[in-house]
Amino acid sequence: MCPVIPSGRICIVASVHQVKSFLNHTAYLSCYFPNSQKTDIKDLRIFWQKGDGEVVHEVYYGQEKHDNLSPKYINRTKMDMDKWTLQLLNAGIVDEGQYTCIIQHRDKGSPKVIHTSECVLHIIANYSQPEIAWLHTGELKSKKYLNLSCSSSGGYPEPKQMAWLISHENTTRGLAPHMDISQDAVTKLYNVTSKLNITVPTNTLTNISCLLFLGGQLGSLVSVPLGIEIQGEEMEQVKINFFGPLIAVILLITFLVGFVILKKRNTLSTNQSVSLAV
Repeated sequence: MCPVIPSGRICIVASVHQVKSFLNHTAYLSCYFPNSQKTDIKDLRIFWQKGDGEVVHEVYYGQEKHDNLSPKYINRTKMDMDKWTLQLLNAGIVDEGQYTCIIQHRDKGSPKVIHTSECVLHIIANYSQPEIAWLHTGELKSKKYLNLSCSSSGGYPEPKQMAWLISHENTTRGLAPHMDISQDAVTKLYNVTSKLNITVPTNTLTNISCLLFLGGQLGSLVSVPLGIEIQGEEMEQVKINFFGPLIAVILLITFLVGFVILKKRNTLSTNQSVSLAV
């Protein structure tokens, strides 16, 4: 792209640098100017442009000049001349885009462009930790469906994917159902939601987690795991079949023991009666 300067359009091959800044923080855009000739700033004209000609900042032979600035950048920029870096204060999503630094040298008449560089600014806003929520009411039973949702909000840029991890015993499987994305019309921040519908796991401890993949070097976010352990109907039947006969046996033994004791008491009473009669 050819940047536009008041003296005309120029086309100089410039390196492009990727810059990331957190939302509402200061973004640092460097000119990457080596200044190997140790040129005095009073002999240089430095200005930053966004896109095809929106003036962001200008230093005119050692003095900051505000006449040509775009209104939305007034009082929002500072130039660190020691590091040749522009500080863009309170960077917002609308500030994303490509910026060009142009440096001219005043040398025997008309200024001459001696350096250009380009930065692409990316804004980052942290998403909330993904949170799992129940989508059904009532008692959770085996062989029924488990309905869950996972949501995260207030982030930027748009995430790449939201996935589920389901772990039980020594196995883990991943699911990536459809992810619903909405963007706030004012803040431009994203909210994301994913829904999970699976058969209720039974007879084993199951951990369910939700992951939000942000892409690039931003990494991912993970929810607090949800642990589920439900005894199935088969296991309940096994318990009934096992404990039922056992209780019957115990009652039978108790009855027999009681009957024997009672019989012994009756026999003893009869013998005592016979002895007294004699």
